[in-house]
Amino acid sequence: MGCLRVASSLALTLPALGCLAVLVNQSAQAEPRAVIELFTSQGCSSCPAADKLIEEYAKDPSVIAVSLAVDYWDYLGWKDTLALNGHSNRQRAYAKSRGDRQVYTPQAVIDGAVHVLGSDKAAIERAIRQMRDQSAPLTLAVKIEQAGDKLTVTVPASKDEKGQAEIWLCPITRSIPVSIGRGENGGRSITYTNVVRRWIKLGDWTGKAETFNVPLKDVQSGNNIDAAAVMVQSGVASAPKLMIGAAQIALK
Repeated sequence: MGCLRVASSLALTLPALGCLAVLVNQSAQAEPRAVIELFTSQGCSSCPAADKLIEEYAKDPSVIAVSLAVDYWDYLGWKDTLALNGHSNRQRAYAKSRGDRQVYTPQAVIDGAVHVLGSDKAAIERAIRQMRDQSAPLTLAVKIEQAGDKLTVTVPASKDEKGQAEIWLCPITRSIPVSIGRGENGGRSITYTNVVRRWIKLGDWTGKAETFNVPLKDVQSGNNIDAAAVMVQSGVASAPKLMIGAAQIALK
């Protein structure tokens, strides 16, 4: 299919909350101007242009850009080798939280709140400006640092934040080439960038300062993990909302 792929069902199960970020070769304490989550699929012929755009955004240290492969197109003839059902659930949870029922690939969600076509750079930039002008995302100065065999995540206190939020750490593979054997992209080799492989919940956040020390072996187990990201997002897994803070790091 050469056009936008739209999912027909919005049946929800509890999503595994997604994580955010990737990656520059430093401790990644730069203040991000946006978090971009790309919901993509190896079985969607509209997605390669968006996958290429995310690769471009991943080189921008002011942007945290991640790829979240979904599994709901697997029935069309090719099982996505990077997909996780939690990504599909997260995308549906976003649609339910927004109230628009818009679930499709390639879909880019900006700062947990606005969605646009993932291959449309102009639309993504408009969404970034819109979020910064209207919603003040990413105001929390989250830090993630590596020292020896552990990662330390620091979330500062804030009197401005009210309501529930969750803190998640994501192991990431920065670049994965995939040869696709069948389906709409059959015969193509596509490189996927900043692929989120799993989620580690560090805790809930209610405005108090928090520090977490995570053994590096727990982050890097399996899947050629060479980066990590942390995010603080308002809401809960079944109803994700505005991104409050995010950080990223390339692992040594």
